[in-house]
Amino acid sequence: MDGKSVLTDVPYGKASDYLAVKAGARQIEVRATGTSQDVINAKPDFASKKDYTILAEDFLANITPGVLTDNNAAPDSGKVKVRVVHGSPSAGPVDIYVTAPGGDISTVSPTVSNLAFKSATDYLSVAAGSYEVFVTPTGTKTVAIDTGAINLTAGQIRTAVALDAPGGGVPLSVILLDDLN
Repeated sequence: MDGKSVLTDVPYGKASDYLAVKAGARQIEVRATGTSQDVINAKPDFASKKDYTILAEDFLANITPGVLTDNNAAPDSGKVKVRVVHGSPSAGPVDIYVTAPGGDISTVSPTVSNLAFKSATDYLSVAAGSYEVFVTPTGTKTVAIDTGAINLTAGQIRTAVALDAPGGGVPLSVILLDDLN
């Protein structure tokens, strides 16, 4: 960031905590570990007193920065806020089903329909509790990702990012980022 190394050896599918950044346009460079050539060289503008999530999106040859503005305002009492990001370059548009653990998606409509690669939903407000999330190619009930049970506690804010396997393709997976709490 701005010519200084702030994160090193970040493995695929992992995220850092928030970093303090001065407001204004900041130079962000990303390099594959062990190289000196930038794969991302961007200058996003950061507003004061806002939180952001920056993703390295797509395969290395086509990688771009995805800059998301986070909404870390507290959820309503007893609620959780969750945002979903489609970060799988191998998958086409997807439908997302949020159910109780062990839920059957065969007879229900998706919670989110036709989410394109590099797109993010708004934050969804849901009651605290246990959920299972299924991701399918749009218009099908063929499960590409099954998160298993996820327990969410009141007050949490999370971003779920769908990913390819390291190197691309299947099996697809999800990482859950702690935006707040």
